[in-house]
Amino acid sequence: MKPVLPHAQLDWDDQGRPRSRVFDDVYFSDLSGLDETRYVFLEQNALRERFAALPVGGKLVIGETGFGTGLNFLCAWQLFEQHAVAGARLHFVSVEKYPLSLPDLQRALALWPELKPFADQLLAQYVAIHQGFQRLILDHGRITLTLLIGDVLEQLPQLDAQIDAWFLDGFAPAKNPDMWTAELFVELARLAAPGSTISTFTSTGWVRRLLNAAGFKMKRTPGIGHKWEILRGVFLGWPEEVTKPVMVKPWFARPAPLTGERRALVIGAGLAGCATAASLAARGWQVSLLERHEALAQEASGNPQGVLYLKLSAHGTALSQLIVSGFGHTRRLLEQLHRGLDWDDCGVLQLAFNAKEAERQAQLAAAFPEDLLHTLDQAQAEIRAGIALQSGGLFYPEGGWVHPPALCQWQAAHPNIQILTHHDVLELRQAHGHWQALDGETVLADAPVVILAGAAEIKRFTYSSELPLKRIRGQITRLPQTSESQALGTVVCAEGYVAPARLGEHTLGASFDFNSDDLTPTAAEHAGNLQMLEEISVDLVARLGANALQPEALEGRAAFRCTSPDYLPIVGPLADGQAFADAYSALSKDARQTPDIPCPWLDGLYVNSGHGSRGLITAPLSGELLAAWLDDEPLPLPRAVAEACHPNRFALRRLIRGK
Repeated sequence: MKPVLPHAQLDWDDQGRPRSRVFDDVYFSDLSGLDETRYVFLEQNALRERFAALPVGGKLVIGETGFGTGLNFLCAWQLFEQHAVAGARLHFVSVEKYPLSLPDLQRALALWPELKPFADQLLAQYVAIHQGFQRLILDHGRITLTLLIGDVLEQLPQLDAQIDAWFLDGFAPAKNPDMWTAELFVELARLAAPGSTISTFTSTGWVRRLLNAAGFKMKRTPGIGHKWEILRGVFLGWPEEVTKPVMVKPWFARPAPLTGERRALVIGAGLAGCATAASLAARGWQVSLLERHEALAQEASGNPQGVLYLKLSAHGTALSQLIVSGFGHTRRLLEQLHRGLDWDDCGVLQLAFNAKEAERQAQLAAAFPEDLLHTLDQAQAEIRAGIALQSGGLFYPEGGWVHPPALCQWQAAHPNIQILTHHDVLELRQAHGHWQALDGETVLADAPVVILAGAAEIKRFTYSSELPLKRIRGQITRLPQTSESQALGTVVCAEGYVAPARLGEHTLGASFDFNSDDLTPTAAEHAGNLQMLEEISVDLVARLGANALQPEALEGRAAFRCTSPDYLPIVGPLADGQAFADAYSALSKDARQTPDIPCPWLDGLYVNSGHGSRGLITAPLSGELLAAWLDDEPLPLPRAVAEACHPNRFALRRLIRGK
């Protein structure tokens, strides 16, 4: 991976309109960008009629090449708002290699005062837009925008979606030939839903011929403004002479979407459960959220401060892609909460505490743009942190700390969510096409769909008992703020972490204990946390008077993190273990085979677990991923990343290793 130019390089003309310096082309028509967008994209794709025809619970998915200033998106949203029924939803997926910076986007969108109600919502969520898949939730979940940041031929092949209408809107073919290739048009065809429509402002002959060759039936139609003609078309189907793309392997294919009542049980009301409930509720599902304790977020999600900690790889691994996408999604959700009390974007500083760590940080700084992370030398780091430090490190300017219970409570407050506390589900049973959650013989709740989000506790259920989840005990220490410790200006991490104070207390943590099942805080682990504090900053130890503190007198809490062997969460539909082993037994002899046998899914049973110490970053986006599985929507992550998180990966590995 090499760092991309993080943002579009713009010049502005005397009318205040943006022009791309890289492509030497305008973002929209100098006559009327609005009229052109509405005519070329909305009218040619018959969107007014299609929006009006959507039923409650229905959705339309638009795909776009070239997000630019977001003008097409905002016009489509405005039209949707005018014509679609209250319970319908719009999905908009758009690729952009060079996203505008926030100030440039604000300046460009100020040109269209009539779009201000929509533009303001977009601008409020336009934070942490980094490489890869970035999901924005707008209008309380009625509008979903998925931005694919990067080169179109790197991003679109990773997309798993069915597109109902395509907006082909890169810069002009003469200025940006990479955006108008046969390879790209084959991708559009792969993603096109049956009967998908397409339109573009260009009428260039070779563009029309290449689109026809990819399975679209294109025709010229009168243009608008300077343009004599434009193109519009409809997808007829995959052309016989073109090799079909490799089909998804059956164990990662989507289960058939459920028809009938949209009701779900979510078991476990921590970060994963509350996020899942919120994503389903926003789509019109009625959700019962079951929690064995007396309130939400009582276990690992109950710590006073969690850190938006990005442990990335310079090699673009599935985990690294998940973290960049998940960080952006969580960071945008936090904009809804109370800054200073529920969260703070004070930044996160990871110290280069030894030569190996310094080397790792240098690789990351070379691989990612500096608005996501950059190195600070010791003097710069001390200025940023407000305290003396042993070294410089890697700084994440958009990171910070979060009060996880506040995020859980905000997500669970949706009117479609019923919270059932003191509901300890000991058993699951399938009866009459429903899942029943049982405590002994008492049916606590039932629904066609159940999502297991109770960390390692989900191993108690027969269906999920084989998932390789392990518990790791962690203890945090709460330290009273002093007048001197108020200087701490950012989260600082080494082996442990310390955060600026919330409500007069700093959170310091966290220990790792693989053996203990006891959640009573111990003096030994408080002492260990104080030792980690000394490795972070001797100066901060002095400011807190921590040398004089007795470990046995300190306050704190312990909880279990829940991790998987590959450190990726486990998110997706569950299969019947024995039937899976039988169906795909051929893999134990030849792992390259793909038996043409549908996966034996446990209909309506899903899991969202194994988030380890990264739940703040991975759990909210995993809720969106589950909702996309259930509602047959565009996935919010690259397909390979969704597969890397899929529960079936473990059964598959067991078969291939012959176990």
